[in-house]
Amino acid sequence: MMMQMLAAGGIPLLTDGVRAPDWDNPRGYFEFEPVKRTRQDPSWVPIAVGKAVKMVTILLRDLPPDFEYRVILMYRDPKEVLASQKAMLDRRNQTGAEASDERLKSLFQKELERTRQWMEAQPNFRALQVAHGDCIGDPAVVTGSVNLFLDGKLDVPEMTRVVDGALYRKMADRI
Repeated sequence: MMMQMLAAGGIPLLTDGVRAPDWDNPRGYFEFEPVKRTRQDPSWVPIAVGKAVKMVTILLRDLPPDFEYRVILMYRDPKEVLASQKAMLDRRNQTGAEASDERLKSLFQKELERTRQWMEAQPNFRALQVAHGDCIGDPAVVTGSVNLFLDGKLDVPEMTRVVDGALYRKMADRI
């Protein structure tokens, strides 16, 4: 959702279209495959300057230190994440981790906290934490915060318009 908001606000996205939209993400995944190999090959980073790039938190540590980064850290309730992942795996007839939901929730929260602490110690990182539920429940406030964080040059009304609460309800009905 955040990638769609940023694009609507006027921020170009760095994506490759490798993963096509599907039932779980009808608007697409907005991913860039080289991100997954940043530790081995960070050569994509210079072309990302001025663009939004989707990353999982653990990969932030692999970014080269000679760039300035602004990170919008999207937080989602771990129960929602687990329910969404289970529903996706069920639809695909796949199995997930053998760990209990409580164990996975604990690991998720610990990783998020480690990432927050790590970013706070990095002089070249600035971060804004945004709650996924707030994006749905009050998109105007969230888009206003994101706009300020990114120097106030975004099209906030357009960013707010791309939020589709129906996609959230689709997932929330499965919790």
